[in-house]
Amino acid sequence: MLIDILFFTFAAVLVGGALGVILSRNPVHSALFLVLCFFTSAVLWLLLEAEFLAVVLVLVYVGAVMVLFLFVVMMLDINIEKMREGFTRYAPLGGLIALIVVAELWWVLWVKHLGLDLSAAAPPMPADYSNTKAVGEVLYTEYVYPFQLAAAVLLIAMVAAITLTMRKRPGARTQHVADQVAVRRQDRVRLVKMDAEGDE
Repeated sequence: MLIDILFFTFAAVLVGGALGVILSRNPVHSALFLVLCFFTSAVLWLLLEAEFLAVVLVLVYVGAVMVLFLFVVMMLDINIEKMREGFTRYAPLGGLIALIVVAELWWVLWVKHLGLDLSAAAPPMPADYSNTKAVGEVLYTEYVYPFQLAAAVLLIAMVAAITLTMRKRPGARTQHVADQVAVRRQDRVRLVKMDAEGDE
């Protein structure tokens, strides 16, 4: 009974955070709502006795990916007013895509079932069960190529984010290394000789 209460409580928080991600007008606020979604998802993983996935979700996504995402959002200087102009124009298309996603989820969960009994609770794992070992065996045997492909995609995304932030901005002060190395003492320092003045 307590597990069900915790599940529905954190599931409601997760849905609210997801709505905050897509409805917030400030991209930084959307990123913070996404952090909330990651934390609540980690709690749901804990309720399913998947401790390793919960810890990885917090450490990797909240601790690394979201911090990088926040830095990128802050460095891109996104024009929020310009983004709001096209919201109503693309709202019907976004609503249609959302309905398609909901229909697909309904088809997978309630029609096909994927061989799972959704009405029954998950059976408890034995005491010697290692979630980390089970994930590692599947990840590095059956899904090793998709895992490496995901790593390459993340690397490309990181390089692309850095490239986007390195554009030239008007009025920005930059260093010219070649000019700094080629400078001469005569161009910067002028020695002046003055006669010493004695005390009168």
